[in-house]
Amino acid sequence: MKRYVISVLVENHSGVLSRVSGLFSRRGYNIDSLTVGVTENPELSRMTIVVRGDEYILEQIEKQLAKLVEVVSIHHCEPSSTVVRELALIKVNAKASNRVGVIETANIFRARIVDVGVDSLVVEATGGEDKIASLIELLEPFGILELVRTGLTAMGRGNSILSSESTERAARE
Repeated sequence: MKRYVISVLVENHSGVLSRVSGLFSRRGYNIDSLTVGVTENPELSRMTIVVRGDEYILEQIEKQLAKLVEVVSIHHCEPSSTVVRELALIKVNAKASNRVGVIETANIFRARIVDVGVDSLVVEATGGEDKIASLIELLEPFGILELVRTGLTAMGRGNSILSSESTERAARE
């Protein structure tokens, strides 16, 4: 099964996320990750959806998404033409005996320490999935107390812009 990243521009109002996620569950498609946030236009939100399947499943997902009234545009993100990032917050056991090791490991990955506790540190890291996974692997021996990852967010490289001007809605109307 191949992994696909789909960027979907939707109208920014209540219920849209529920309709999009409901579409996936009704069809039996699993979502690996889903991030949503407002765009430069406050009337629009961008969803970055990561799914696994074959070309047929990707085509079906895109067709079903296009049927939703709130969907403005859909873009399959090709790895070579897309910047893909993720954020992770990792709370690590950091007693006096291993605190320096945790800090040095974070620095190697250009991660930041965003909270300091008596016996713990919270590390913030952004980057590709492989970078985040490698950092987590190196922090595991210290003892990961808590971990949260945002899922992928994606944007086209260069002049490629997913906006309301480049919509598929016009083709549907």
